[in-house]
Amino acid sequence: MPDPLTLSRRALIGGVAAVPALPQPVAARPGDTSMALLEEWATAEGGHPLVPDVARAGHRLGARPPRPRVVAKVTDFGARADGTTDCAAAFNAAVRTAGERGGGAVLVPRGTYLLSSPVFMHWSNVVLRGAGRDATVLRFTRTLDDGYRPARQSNGNSRWSWTGGQIWFMAAERRARSEAEDYAGTEGWLLGDTLAEVGAASRGQRTLLVSDTGELRAGDLVVLECDNPPDATLLMHLAGDIPGTRTYDWPRRAPQLVTGSGGQYVQYALLQWPVRVEAVLGPRLVRLAQPIRYDLRPGWPARLRAPGPTVHDSGVEDLTISNDVVPMTAHNRHPGSNGVCFQAVHDCWARDVRVLNCDLGFGFTTAKSNTLTRVAVGGRSAHHSFACRMQSHDNLVEDFEIEAFTVPVPAGAVHHGLNLEGLSSGNVWRRGRMAEGTFDSHRALPFESARTDITLVNNGRVGGSAASGPLFGARIAHWNIRITSDSPYAITIADVAPRSLTVGVQGPSGTASELTPDFTGDLENLLIGHGTRPRVADLYAAQRARLHLD
Repeated sequence: MPDPLTLSRRALIGGVAAVPALPQPVAARPGDTSMALLEEWATAEGGHPLVPDVARAGHRLGARPPRPRVVAKVTDFGARADGTTDCAAAFNAAVRTAGERGGGAVLVPRGTYLLSSPVFMHWSNVVLRGAGRDATVLRFTRTLDDGYRPARQSNGNSRWSWTGGQIWFMAAERRARSEAEDYAGTEGWLLGDTLAEVGAASRGQRTLLVSDTGELRAGDLVVLECDNPPDATLLMHLAGDIPGTRTYDWPRRAPQLVTGSGGQYVQYALLQWPVRVEAVLGPRLVRLAQPIRYDLRPGWPARLRAPGPTVHDSGVEDLTISNDVVPMTAHNRHPGSNGVCFQAVHDCWARDVRVLNCDLGFGFTTAKSNTLTRVAVGGRSAHHSFACRMQSHDNLVEDFEIEAFTVPVPAGAVHHGLNLEGLSSGNVWRRGRMAEGTFDSHRALPFESARTDITLVNNGRVGGSAASGPLFGARIAHWNIRITSDSPYAITIADVAPRSLTVGVQGPSGTASELTPDFTGDLENLLIGHGTRPRVADLYAAQRARLHLD
């Protein structure tokens, strides 16, 4: 038998010979194949043609979030676990006090606290901490529509169907801008000055040539921004530069993504990836803490910018968010019985948090390097248990659970599951259990992300606006997935996702995704080890171990 590392791509998938030396998809050797892929990734790191680079997902490039000391108690500000006192003002006052004093934990003692409006986490280094997930319950009696403000689109859809939280991490300046725009404008970073222009570079590089490093400092978070030109060449690149990307009708099928289409979302006019500066190597060279995920080409001018007002190193932990039960509405008309939202923030977390009776459980909106660990969504049926949207990058969701719903999804509504959309990349879901939902790639070219070591029933549905373009960008990996319902829907994606990996999906006999491909021709991907457990059980953990990051 030939060495699996010496075969050409043409021998592997019978398509266009593009990149040599990928492992042979031999069903009898799934463990060897997964190990070979890992070793190839380690050699190329961020430049592998199929394996996503997700090793540094999560808070502070994958570091365990800290546990700061208690500096305030909500009961000192008037909160009472008596079932009648509205504690929203007390919670917000306690959080503000901790933030204005430089940070620390705000303790919520054991009991059930009634809140009629959201808690806004506008300050860095502040943690809202309960006495335990089963001991501290925050009972929210009103939806975001009623307790904060409505956010309706012209067609009647509610933006709270996919963003916003009863505990909401975002800078005060970001909130003020959104309110001034009636939540109909920008959703992301309020970027500051341009710090340097960036020269051409190839995917996988960490050292960049810039115009000047005088404004750059080791350890700083900066935003690598590049133009999204009207010719859609950047979008083609994010989809893997496969032949089908050149024949895809981008202006007609993806107007929300394409500059000059007349329908582009303002958030997509620029590709924005926050990244830390690891070192300044000289007057014109800078080294990043992560390999870049896409080429930088002369036709897509790039620059490094300051992230602007944001929140970082804040969290919520050891409590349950319980919304009063409001019947699930028709699709996208949800009033905002939500959980936790991270918007235009970085290096924050939720730890040991359960959300009940929600429209949206946990949401990332233009969020970078946040960690959710030991989190759960339950109660009545949800719209999005987890949502990752609008250029959210490098977030980690681990040891998570979507519980069996106590009230099923009604007619005219949809539960998605693990949502990924909107030019988001580097995101990881791992070690999860899903009694409800599917792997929802929600259009607008999410790319280079992984779902790994997950058991699910697989009963949700994929969504996304028809104007948002392709379901998948390049290098989406579904790795070591156990399906208990005999349905490969949206999990085995070799027939629909460009340059993707489907490794070790167990349970269903079939491999058809049941999704309509966006791109014609060879998708240049791999489906290997179907029906068997791969030797590399968790792609994220294996990448970190291979790079000695833990």
